[in-house]
Amino acid sequence: MNRILIVTPTYNEIANIDLLTQTILDEYPDADLLVVDDSSPDGTGEYVSKHKLYNDRLFLISRPGKMGLGSAYCDAFRWALSSSYDKIIQIDADLSHNPKYLSEMISESNHFDLVIGSRYVNGVNVVNWPMSRVLLSYFASKYVRLITRIKVKDSTAGFNCYRRNIIENILCSKVKR
Repeated sequence: MNRILIVTPTYNEIANIDLLTQTILDEYPDADLLVVDDSSPDGTGEYVSKHKLYNDRLFLISRPGKMGLGSAYCDAFRWALSSSYDKIIQIDADLSHNPKYLSEMISESNHFDLVIGSRYVNGVNVVNWPMSRVLLSYFASKYVRLITRIKVKDSTAGFNCYRRNIIENILCSKVKR
């Protein structure tokens, strides 16, 4: 059986963290959740540390300050590998990625090393974002597709499922923090 870890970086996500954690922990009993919190002043990390499933299926990396998304994922990936997880899924805490698609991603990851969840397969499907952020993400993805000729419709996606071997290869390369 594959050990599955869902990772969400947070900074001031207290408004969303309860719904996200409850949805994931209730609907995906075979998955654990790791929150990487950059010392959110709104108490996001404190909420996680007081949750009834803390250190059972809900885990926390509490970082000393706002250190950025890239380093949050690097820290999460290292934690996942050291904790022997087989699949690692990224999801945004702002609920711009719908957790209902996690089961499909997990299923597809049995056939692929990387599964990318896109907000742009059937037009634009984003909630809780200002229009400026939607447009920036959408046109950035269009630009990347044009320049690189990749078929991925959402190259700015933070909703991905990786098999362990992919993360091992990425972290073994020269990733700068």
